[in-house]
Amino acid sequence: MKTVVKHIISFILPITVLLIVPLLIEQHWVIRNMFCMLTGGIILFTGLTLMSGAIIEFIRWGNGTLAPWFPTRKLITTGLYAHLRNPMITGVVITLIGEAVCILSYSILIWAIAFFLINDIYFLMYEEPNLERKFGEEYRQYKQKVPRWIPRFKKHLT
Repeated sequence: MKTVVKHIISFILPITVLLIVPLLIEQHWVIRNMFCMLTGGIILFTGLTLMSGAIIEFIRWGNGTLAPWFPTRKLITTGLYAHLRNPMITGVVITLIGEAVCILSYSILIWAIAFFLINDIYFLMYEEPNLERKFGEEYRQYKQKVPRWIPRFKKHLT
């Protein structure tokens, strides 16, 4: 039961980023253009699918949660993580872009860019050095083979 509560609490971050902040910064949630709504919906669905896959792998293989206060105990290097070091954050950014396109919101688009930049700085300054300390050579090799943000779909030859 304790683990279930940890996972539920860990969803505070994506709910805040994807729902609360956009609702606070965008006053006009109106579909103005059906093409944009459909295109944005496809983008949004793609981001949510990527996020969901990353969350499932995090829980299943990492023995942790997506929240930094209940971190994974194992380095995940398979599935989505074999192609991209941060599929969760990438999924969040894609989802935010989908929201922005759906309702033609520059405010949410700016939030998506700001969220990406904040996370890029966070990963460079804290997350990656911390993972190197925690997982050592295993993480350094993984980092050399797998890109941070843009997926590589070819298998890297070792």
